[in-house]
Formats: sequence, structure tokens, C-alpha cells
Amino acid sequence: MDERIHEHAAVLVDWSARIEAGDDVVVSVGEGAHDLAVAVADALGERGANVVTTYASEEVQRAYLRAHDGDFELPGHELALYEAADSVLFLGGTRNTAATADVPTETRQAYGRATSEVKEARMDTDWVSTVHPTRAAAQQAGMSFEEYADFVYDAILRDWSELADEMANMKDVLDAGSEVRIVKADTDLTMSIEGRTAVNSAASVAYDSHNLPSGEVFTAPVEDAVEGEVFFDVPMTLEGQRVENVHLTFEGGEVVDFSAGAGEDALAGILDTDEGARRLGELGIGMNRGIDRFTDSILFDEKMGDTIHLAVGRAYGACLPEGEDGNQSAVHVDMITDMSEDSRIEVDGEVVQRNGTFRWEDGF
Repeated sequence: MDERIHEHAAVLVDWSARIEAGDDVVVSVGEGAHDLAVAVADALGERGANVVTTYASEEVQRAYLRAHDGDFELPGHELALYEAADSVLFLGGTRNTAATADVPTETRQAYGRATSEVKEARMDTDWVSTVHPTRAAAQQAGMSFEEYADFVYDAILRDWSELADEMANMKDVLDAGSEVRIVKADTDLTMSIEGRTAVNSAASVAYDSHNLPSGEVFTAPVEDAVEGEVFFDVPMTLEGQRVENVHLTFEGGEVVDFSAGAGEDALAGILDTDEGARRLGELGIGMNRGIDRFTDSILFDEKMGDTIHLAVGRAYGACLPEGEDGNQSAVHVDMITDMSEDSRIEVDGEVVQRNGTFRWEDGF
């Protein structure tokens, strides 16, 4: 086994999830993540954790959803599993990035609504999502497998403490701010972040961060205080379909008009999931310059330096004042725009990033 797989497992268990002896851990294993699962199980055994593994195959999920009549019920047994867990580790590793592309949108929406309580229970644990390099993911990224594996480990096996210190600058700006404005071609969007708390997403639950790799600072816009338009020029795959050149128009916090150069039906399906799917749940600022190219994987792409992303749907509780629920939805879908040229981010009227360079960096 590639020694980097064991290093990946150690970062996941120790830095990211902070697993301790006696913790009840669910490990969700993607169909192509077997080697990483073995390394993670070894690390968890060394730490004396209690482990249950589940199999997370998109092909299995496709078969179930296509065969079902669409009248889904809350799976209480799955809910009980996550309610009893301390941590959930998601080990992604697909063999087919478009495995669920032919599942009807209505079926996806119905399943998402029926299982929303299960998702909430998972999110209430110290969960962490990561990915094991597979040939399918390498192909989607337009890379050889060896090149893609190097890319993945370069993004994951890094000095996370040092990056956390750097990202703290952006967290401080957002925590002290009330209004964010994003300006670039076909984009002029203003949103309130009054009373919100930004998360320094340094790939550890100790930072309220749940992705490995990570490298972003994110917050939750006030759901009814988003105005203007935004253009997302970084392509993505939604529900197995390629989506490109998305344009959203907001009034009173809600998407009132939208278009896409490709995959508009998939975008419409997301936005029509429920009422909260047309409002923003997240503003994220990518700060991981170790991720320097698009790979069509949101886990990596949303962390790229010189980008921002906005998510329609559910807001994360870590960003919200005590007693506030924020935007609620069965979905949380990120869309990315490049901020490296002819662009700026303003907080309370002051430019904090220009053409991808932050105000505390050389060249600003």
C-alpha cells in the first residue's frame, strides 16, 4: 500500500476527527475507497475506538432509488445509528462519477426530504468527509491516475496548523463585518452577515471544519438579505450532470431568476427541492493555494485559492447565533466563481481582496 494512504488516515483520525479511545465511530466507505478504509480501521483500532462500517456505493443507491415508488419513509434504523455515534468518517471513492445521472429529479427530491432528519443527525456528530483517489475521479479531473493521486495528497498532507493561522485573518474580517459585496463580470452581489460567525475551516472539527482537504473561511448570509446577481464560471457536476455558466439573480434573499449554459434542468431540480433551496446557506472564500486547478470535485474545487463559492440551501449551525435556525433545506449545493482577475470582495465598503490577493498579502 502507498505509504501516503496511511499518512492520510492518520491526518483524518488525529487532526481532523480528533478520535479518542472509546469513541463510537461510523465509517462510511465509498466503493473505491477500500485501501483508505483499511488504513483508517487500523488507525481507529490503535486508538481504541468502537467502529461500525457502512458501504456507500452510488451504484447501489441508484438501484434503490430507481426501483422505489417514490413514497419514502424516514429510515429510523439509520437515524438511530447516527444519533448514537460520536463521529462519522465519510471516505469517498467512486467508480463512476455519473452513476446516479438517470435517477429522476422528483425521486431525488422526495428521498432528500424523507431523509433530512437522518442528515441532521449525521451533521450533529463530529463528522469529517474526505476522498480516496480513484481512476474515475482522475478521469473526471482530466488527469492520469498517478498525477491525480499526487494532486490529492499534496492537498491533504500539509501543515494544517500553519494554514489555520493564515486563514484566521479572513475570519477576523468577516466576524467584525456586517455586509459583503462581491464584484466581477456579470456579478454584483450584496449580502448581510450581521451577527454571523465565520468558520476557519482548517480540516478539523476543532475548528468546526468537516472536510479533508479544506482551506476556506465560510459564513452564513442572512437568508432574506441577499440582493443582486452572481455568475459562476467554474463548472460542476450536479446529480451526475455537468452544469456550466450558472447565473443567479436574488431579490429579498431569494433566487428569482436563473440560467445555465449547460445542465439547467439539473440546476432547476436543485432550486425546486424546497423553499430553502432558493436561498443562500453559505458564503465561502477559498484559501488553499495547494489546490490550483479544477477537478470537478466540490471537495477540492471550493477550497481553491482565488475563488469564492456560494451554496444554496442549508446553513451550517456553527455560523449562526444561538437560538437561530438559519436557512433550512434538504440540500446544500455549492457553486464556484473565479476571483483571480478583474474582481474584488468588499466588507463594509472596504476592499479585502482584489484580483485574488488579500489585503494582508504582498502585491495587494
